[in-house]
Amino acid sequence: METGGQKRSIKEWPIDERPREKAMKNGISSLSKAELLAILIGSGNADESAVELMKKVLRSCNDNIAELARRSVDDLCRFKGIGPAKAITIVAACELWKRRVGDERVEPPRITCSRDLFNYFHPIMCDLNVEQCYVLLLNNMNKVIDHALIGSGGLTATMVDIRLVLREAILKRATGIALCHNHPSGNLKPSRDDDNLTRNLSAACKVMNIRMLDHLIIAGDGYYSYSEAALL
Repeated sequence: METGGQKRSIKEWPIDERPREKAMKNGISSLSKAELLAILIGSGNADESAVELMKKVLRSCNDNIAELARRSVDDLCRFKGIGPAKAITIVAACELWKRRVGDERVEPPRITCSRDLFNYFHPIMCDLNVEQCYVLLLNNMNKVIDHALIGSGGLTATMVDIRLVLREAILKRATGIALCHNHPSGNLKPSRDDDNLTRNLSAACKVMNIRMLDHLIIAGDGYYSYSEAALL
C-alpha cells in the first residue's frame, strides 16, 4: 500500500484493510496467509509493511505454509525486518499448525459400553475426595467429542443443573451424552437424588432428541451403571 513512492504504515491504511480490524469485522478466515502472518510479526521494515514483508516471505516458499514450516530461524532472519524474535514467532506458529494436524489424526475414543465409560472417567475421578459430576459429549458414532465438569459438591452430594448439561451438548453439537459422578464414600448404591437426576435428565434429553447412553457412578475401582441396571 504505497502513495507517491512512499510506504504507508498499516495504521494509515483504511480500517477495513487493516488485518486486525478486518479479522474483527469479517472473521479470521477472511484474512490472507500474509495478513495472518503479519498479525504475528506486528511490523515490517523501513520499506515494507508487515503484510508486504510476509508476502515476500511466502513468495520464497511458493505461497506454501508447509514449505514455510520447514524454514529455520536463520532462514527467516535473512529477510530485512525479521529478527530472531519475529522468526521464532513464525516458527512457533508453524509448529502449532503441525501439532494440530497431528492431533486431528488421533482417533477419539468410542464408548460402546459402561466399562468404556468407566475406563474414560476413572483416571479423572479416582483420587477425588469430593463429589464431582461430568457429562461426556458424543457424536452419532458414540465417539467422544469432549467432556465437561457440570457439578462439584461436598463429600456426599453435588448439585447438577440439567440446563447446563443440555447447554454443553448443544454447544458441542453432541447427539449423545453420558453422565458420570463419583461417590468418595466408596458406596456404589445410588441415592434418591441420583435416581431423580437420571430420570429427569433422560426425559429432557428425549425432548431435545439427544441420546442419553448412561449415568455412571464411580466409587473406588468399581462402578454402578443405570444402563446395565436397565433404568434408562
